[in-house]
Amino acid sequence: MNFIAPDRTETESLRIRTAARVVSRFAAERADALDRTGGFPARDVVECHEAGLLAAPLPVALGGSGLDAPAMAPVLLNVLAEVGRGSLALGRLYEGHVNALSLILRYASEPVLRRLVADIHAGHLFGVWNTQPQAGGLVLDPHGTGELAGVKSFASGAGAVTRPLVTARRPDGRQQMLVVSLEPGTRADLSSWCAHGMRASTSGVLDFTGLPVAAQAAVGEADDYFREPHFSGGAWRFTAVQLGGIEAVFDSLRAHLVATGRGGDPHQAARLGEAAIAVETARLFVGRAAALASDPDAEPARVIAYVNLTRLAVERAGLDVLERAQRSVGLAGFLQTHPLERLMRDLATYLRQPGPDRALTHAAAHVLADARTADALWRDPGTNDPADLQPGRAA
Repeated sequence: MNFIAPDRTETESLRIRTAARVVSRFAAERADALDRTGGFPARDVVECHEAGLLAAPLPVALGGSGLDAPAMAPVLLNVLAEVGRGSLALGRLYEGHVNALSLILRYASEPVLRRLVADIHAGHLFGVWNTQPQAGGLVLDPHGTGELAGVKSFASGAGAVTRPLVTARRPDGRQQMLVVSLEPGTRADLSSWCAHGMRASTSGVLDFTGLPVAAQAAVGEADDYFREPHFSGGAWRFTAVQLGGIEAVFDSLRAHLVATGRGGDPHQAARLGEAAIAVETARLFVGRAAALASDPDAEPARVIAYVNLTRLAVERAGLDVLERAQRSVGLAGFLQTHPLERLMRDLATYLRQPGPDRALTHAAAHVLADARTADALWRDPGTNDPADLQPGRAA
């Protein structure tokens, strides 16, 4: 495990959180214009690189901030939420970059890691592209020519992510992770990306056909991508970005009530109070999920179940805040001139993550089979769990 000295950790945590706040503020100022044009947030990504956010997940010894280390999970949560608060499209792209680096740090061999670390420091944007059409997908050397064949779909940042981590089917049917080197603006088809929200994430189809297999960086062994609890447990990171989007909608709702002088109305106050409960519920769930997923001693099945519950809890919180905002602001909030309009579209779109019913029933099955009482389902009674401690209380 990569430990950082406490004083170094505190200093680096403050620096990276400050950097995320600055990047988020500028991203928020550009987000409306990018939404209208469907443009990629290229300047935001450059600023992420210049601020050290792209390299931040790397260990300090590799020139990063150690953001991927278990002890830094609370900081990573706040960084992801901060970026998402400024722009959910940028948050989606940054979360994909962080996810790719986490997989590389866990599974890549030393030579591959050194090669990719150089690319990270050079400012390349990474991502994780696993989704593909039901018929087809990406295949390793299907014709014996030493080339890749096939596509990935719903690839966020298509045409701009130059180092995507993808899964490709091997001849034996198993999946191999590769980091593919792409030139900006090539091989991407964005014609189908006519989304309700998250337009600036430029999610499209990417065709890898003809790229030489030998030139790409193989990461780990076959099917490492799907190893648990990291595969399912890592979903807490996108809930952190969603949390930022929920908080942005809440802040916009509150600002509207203050500006219009309507916050004193008891019905408006009730809706704002309910929205505040939803926001804090989401933050508490995400915080607990981050802590569990980052605990190397945590029971894998418990991690997966809790992260799955977190996915649904955050989705419910987001929908609750959206409903309160729409009812409180009314028709004005659906006009393009209102700050809430794009925020609501982006959040509603990003809340749509794959397999929500499966995640919920999987968590329910875990709860049903677990004999522990409710107070012990997600923590062990008698342990010094930081989530259970409050200032002034002894363990």
